[in-house]
Amino acid sequence: MATPGRVVLALLFTSSFLYGGDNPIPLRTRCEVRQHLFGEGNAPTVLSAISPFQNTDPTKKSVGLAAIYSLLLPGMGEMYAHGFSSGKYFLMAEGALWLTFATFEVYGNSLRDDARAFAVSRAGVTLGGKDEQYFIDIGNFVNIDDYNDKQARDRQPELLYNAAAGYAWDWRDDALRASYREQRIKSETMYNNRKFVVAAIIVNHVASAINAARAAIAHNNAMNDLGDLQFNATVMGGLERPHGLLLTVSKGF
Repeated sequence: MATPGRVVLALLFTSSFLYGGDNPIPLRTRCEVRQHLFGEGNAPTVLSAISPFQNTDPTKKSVGLAAIYSLLLPGMGEMYAHGFSSGKYFLMAEGALWLTFATFEVYGNSLRDDARAFAVSRAGVTLGGKDEQYFIDIGNFVNIDDYNDKQARDRQPELLYNAAAGYAWDWRDDALRASYREQRIKSETMYNNRKFVVAAIIVNHVASAINAARAAIAHNNAMNDLGDLQFNATVMGGLERPHGLLLTVSKGF
């Protein structure tokens, strides 16, 4: 069965393939000069200034800067490189991942606190000044005497607990110990799931940085292509009923 962390990573990789790599809209205005050649009568020369582009930013974008922006905040590099149509999905994924992290954190804390409150009421545990290992040990042994006997047999006196210092516990019923241990393990599972979310967050940042770099490259290529002088010849009327030739010369500014 897939863990929540693996599901998050799978969704993240899927979204990066679905939404990555868009090309920004070409920039600036292109002027065309059209001349009807070999047609009937005196076909006029037509000079037209066309503006099919919505973005008016004429500057090229730094590929490295776009990547750095998205490493800091997914989607920001794409916005810089005019590729936010795909960058927005990385930004939304970032928000969803942090929300998931917070959910695991809050739920894990709640389970941990419930388990420790259960240990206080059913085993006489004193919470103050105890490390995490102590709460693991009280879930593995019915009482402090069983635990200390095991450490003495293993010749590990440094691991003994001092009952007089507030480290004593006694479940009196092994079923109570098992119930506490189950609650504590559930809380640990929630905390472990956070690691998968953190890994997914890192992947999201890196994937967004790569996508932002691609968007910046595409933006710059569009700028270069737009500035080239382009020629195009079209047969008027098609090949079945040709009645002239339309020559188009275009140049971006």
